[in-house]
Amino acid sequence: MKEIRILSPQGMLGYGYPMESLKNGLASHPHAIAVDAGSTDGGPHRLGLGVGGVSRMATKKDLKPLIIAARERRIPLIIGSAGGSGAGVRVDWTLDIVREIAGEENLSLRVALIYSDMDPEWVKAEFRRGNLSSIGSAPPLTEELINQTSVIVAQMGAEPYLEALKQEPDIIIGGRTYDPVMTAALALQNGMDPGPAYHMGKILECGALAARPATAGDGMIGILRDNHFLVRPLNGKRICTTQSVAAHTLYEKSHPALLPGPGGILDLTDCRFEQVDERTVRVTGSRFIPEKEKTVKLEGVRQAGYRSVLVAGVRDPGFIRQHRDLLKQVEDEAASYFEEVRTGQARLHFKTYGVDAVMGERETETSLPHEIGLVLEVVAETQELADSICAFTRSALMHKDYDGRVSTAGNLALPFAPPEFSAGPVFTFSIYHAVKVDDPLSLFPVKMVEIGRGE
Repeated sequence: MKEIRILSPQGMLGYGYPMESLKNGLASHPHAIAVDAGSTDGGPHRLGLGVGGVSRMATKKDLKPLIIAARERRIPLIIGSAGGSGAGVRVDWTLDIVREIAGEENLSLRVALIYSDMDPEWVKAEFRRGNLSSIGSAPPLTEELINQTSVIVAQMGAEPYLEALKQEPDIIIGGRTYDPVMTAALALQNGMDPGPAYHMGKILECGALAARPATAGDGMIGILRDNHFLVRPLNGKRICTTQSVAAHTLYEKSHPALLPGPGGILDLTDCRFEQVDERTVRVTGSRFIPEKEKTVKLEGVRQAGYRSVLVAGVRDPGFIRQHRDLLKQVEDEAASYFEEVRTGQARLHFKTYGVDAVMGERETETSLPHEIGLVLEVVAETQELADSICAFTRSALMHKDYDGRVSTAGNLALPFAPPEFSAGPVFTFSIYHAVKVDDPLSLFPVKMVEIGRGE
């Protein structure tokens, strides 16, 4: 094939998209519909709890028109990082929604399932062989950390998608996946240059975020040719510019020109962005450098305790002027009452919105506002302990005396009753490491399922 057209309906399955945009995209006669369904952006809790970032209702609402459109046109619908985290339970969760839609629409579908869950014993064995290395700022790994890890997934590259495409499925539901793969897979199957294919996937996986006005709740069409690709938003009210597409090329990257991923590095040093018409940008010069030693990224999480949260407001200017000292004094009071706070088994985190809650010590704006929003997070070994420490701290802060205090009532405005929220289990990434592998395909089993009529 000399040209492959990929329709990306949105930046995340469940975020919504205009039906008119989908109609416009289908008019371009795409060869596949590709959509991302997960991310680690929301932190480790989705993987730990087996939940997603969007509801079942939203996922089904977005998925149904895509399934119908792909089935009518006999093109594959490719879904990556299913259900938020890409864990096996979320692949099955997505399959359950597909089954429901197939039943409602009287459809017969061939579905390829690709699982990315890793056996902890295999991970330990590879660790002992010295085959694991930290990614970025991830701390060194130990066997104890692996033993504490409750769920591990590996981020797959193109290999399992190419294997699935050989079996001509109507839908591919993939586990944890490198974002550009869903777009690039069909092009790679047809022998096209992986540089432009992966770069186009990098742009399309976020929907219309590379357009202006930018949004993940709308889509783009990508047109891949021998030595370049074109990107254009599906919505006539949006445009792609050289600046918007180039800017999105820098999105979620640790290096401006190099983007490492499964199988190699996308080198964008020589990229050029050209305005073809008012709404379309052509990209040339993308180059893919295969890695000499095959590696796969592992993501694993462990439970770090339970969380309780307090939300409050403060408007007294005297309190606001002294708030740093007052919060430290109250934290010391909690430490004097709870041994777990003194020993570090329980942790308190204050955020003062309106002062420095976002930037912390890096904040350069020194003026104080007339009011601040106060958020207290407590993390402890049990939910009961977290709730107890949070309630104690709220009470101490509510009635804390300070220089210039006039009232004898509370210092805090509490918008909710009860003022504390039991937020449940807290997870942290315990594994964020690359593992050397001989055959990446061996890690990701592909399972074909026939669903619909006669099932």
